[in-house]
Amino acid sequence: VCVCVCVCVCVDYYLDLWTFEVLGPTDLIVAVAGDDIILPCYLKPNISAEDMTVDWLNLIITDGHVYRYQNSKIIRDQQIPSYIERTSLFKEELWRGNTSLKLTRVQGTDEGRYKCFIQSKSCNGEFIIRVLVKGEPVTTSGVIEGHREGGMGLLCESEGWHPEPELVWLGSEGVHLSAGPPETHRDLEGFYTVKLHVIVQETDINRFTCRVQQSRINEKMERFTSLVSELFDYATPWRISSIVLCCLGAITGLALAIYCICNKKGNDNILHLQVI
Repeated sequence: VCVCVCVCVCVDYYLDLWTFEVLGPTDLIVAVAGDDIILPCYLKPNISAEDMTVDWLNLIITDGHVYRYQNSKIIRDQQIPSYIERTSLFKEELWRGNTSLKLTRVQGTDEGRYKCFIQSKSCNGEFIIRVLVKGEPVTTSGVIEGHREGGMGLLCESEGWHPEPELVWLGSEGVHLSAGPPETHRDLEGFYTVKLHVIVQETDINRFTCRVQQSRINEKMERFTSLVSELFDYATPWRISSIVLCCLGAITGLALAIYCICNKKGNDNILHLQVI
């Protein structure tokens, strides 16, 4: 009995002194928005992490942690609010050194660099994992805004992107059209909505393309807008001037006619009184 106790004590002593490495994937992890992902992290050799501290950190957010396991229980103090109820370890795998993190319902703000930090009584190690979140664009639309000075106004709008995309208007020949800076809005989950206004001139085809693209995730969407020539005819300066002059002429003519009628009636009344 004494020998067995001695052996157990020695084993525990040497386990505390055992050094380990923290390993994980070196490639970028691409996550699709809304999906669940696993951030792999494990010990080498595959010793138990059940009595160790397992800390997951988002290196962009310094105030708080993504997940902490310590003294065989989950520590919820100082957990970043956006990760509450979305993170967990595989507790049944801790005994063989698996400290991977499961992250559910991925959102745009989850993108970044994560540190897996493991600490025992005598040793500690860490590993950095990079995560890229790929948004699923909801829609891309082209809207005819109407006549603008110099041509027709068009609006392109697209939402649900991550990372932030590039938005351009292309002419009938595929050439980039000159436009102002895009309007960008980012929601609470980190997804982008972008808008871009442009004024176009009449061409032989009158077919214009709104292109939204994000090269990092190899994503591209296009929306085509075709215009009839009559819209541009109506918008030309001489046509507008002619319409305005015609309206002014009609109003002036109507006013003169009313004046003449009223004046004639007034003169007829005066003659009638003189006769009486």
